[in-house]
Amino acid sequence: MPPALNYQKWKADKVESGECRQTIRGLRTRPFRVGDGLYHYSGLRAKNCRKLGESFCAHVGRIRIEKRGITLDGRQLWLSEEVALARADGFATLYDMYEWFQSTHRLPFDGQLVVWEAFESVAEKRVKGGA
Repeated sequence: MPPALNYQKWKADKVESGECRQTIRGLRTRPFRVGDGLYHYSGLRAKNCRKLGESFCAHVGRIRIEKRGITLDGRQLWLSEEVALARADGFATLYDMYEWFQSTHRLPFDGQLVVWEAFESVAEKRVKGGA
């Protein structure tokens, strides 16, 4: 069964619209791999669960977020790259990303950056009469 990715409301709409096509996740027993099928949800395991879409994993990178910076695949990112990463991950600012990771996971955080190919959302399929 492909990995199911659950998103908080603030990010779910960005994932569904295609504005956000990546996520940063903690390390798993079975890490994400390029080519994995991915199921995207909001409210997973809740009465109001909503499927956002399905996609395939296009890129996976090892990420470490620390108070002093972000390392991706063993390389320290430049500030401009950190800002671009935060925006691509759905955050308004780099500061917002640091604050979210500190309050949700604590820093330092070790995980995987998971990037997927564009997908047609469940809502788009409904409009076209496909789902």
